[in-house]
Amino acid sequence: MTTDALFSKRHAGPLAIAAAAFALPLVTGDPYQLHLAALIAVYWILIAGLNLVVGYSGQLSIGHVGLLSIGAYAFAILAGKAGWHPALAVAAAGALGGLCGLGLGLPSLRLPGFYFAMATMAFALIVNEIVLAQVELTGGGIGLPGPTFPAPFDTPGGFYWLVALVAGAVTWMSWNIARRMWGRGLMAIRDNPVTAQAVGVPVFRAKLVVFVFSGVTAGVAGALFSSLQSYITPDTFVFELSLFFFVCIIVGGRGSILGPFLGTVVLTVLPEMVAPLAKLGHFFYGLLLLAVVLLVPEGIGRMVEMAGERLRPKRVPHAAIEPELPRLARALAEGQGAAAPAASTQAPPAQAAAGQHQGARA
Repeated sequence: MTTDALFSKRHAGPLAIAAAAFALPLVTGDPYQLHLAALIAVYWILIAGLNLVVGYSGQLSIGHVGLLSIGAYAFAILAGKAGWHPALAVAAAGALGGLCGLGLGLPSLRLPGFYFAMATMAFALIVNEIVLAQVELTGGGIGLPGPTFPAPFDTPGGFYWLVALVAGAVTWMSWNIARRMWGRGLMAIRDNPVTAQAVGVPVFRAKLVVFVFSGVTAGVAGALFSSLQSYITPDTFVFELSLFFFVCIIVGGRGSILGPFLGTVVLTVLPEMVAPLAKLGHFFYGLLLLAVVLLVPEGIGRMVEMAGERLRPKRVPHAAIEPELPRLARALAEGQGAAAPAASTQAPPAQAAAGQHQGARA
């Protein structure tokens, strides 16, 4: 692959976003801004996996806050109480999230869309009640402290680079799933599952695989969220947070990677922009969602793509076509050579007519 193909205009936007994200600690040293940026990255780790479920396969999952809670408490218990290394505890939280996703997806993914959404919501409520009931393990309503990572990730900048690296890896995996046959199969399931099954797409297996993957990303995000928040309680994982994840995908636009990421950034930063009007926070969320649904149904990601197409119109290359003259000359010569013997074997029209006339008189 050439350098021009690698750094084409198609990849200019994502590469610019990645460069700006990794350079943020070098630009600003404000701990609060780094905390907000780390929160966006943690949310995106979960939403990147959830986007494959909601945006690509069309499953209405509104209970991923339960998987986030499982990952957060697993990390707090293993790294805090049990004394595990934080990196190992993050891996265990991701594995536990994937296992819970498998246990939830096996019976519920066969349900129609609305009933599947209710099943995921019930799962989130059950997890919250279990956390409250297991006082000795989870601390009940008091909660648990979120363990910190060792150096060099014990500073705001270092922790941001850690979550940004994990978010980049999850984005790369999601993008590879979405752009290959898996992504096309998921979109076929979203648009028409009967037709997708008729052409050979394994509908249930595909939905289960991406749901388990979203469980893994939710568990990893929960572990990082626990460390970022420093202290977690059951009130941290309210149901509105699960709706927030779902709305980020709808506002950003289904069927893409860039759109939900932009939706995550906008909806996370929006409360800070309207901080003086904190009582109207839900009003601004609803207003933004209504505006996007009515004006740009495909999401703000598509709006950004349209703006980019207007600024950089697509140019179709016109390559000059040079005829192969030697090959053409050989073809003409061969054609003339084949026509000459055929003409010599045929009698002249006058002689043929005379011969036919004499035969008729005889």
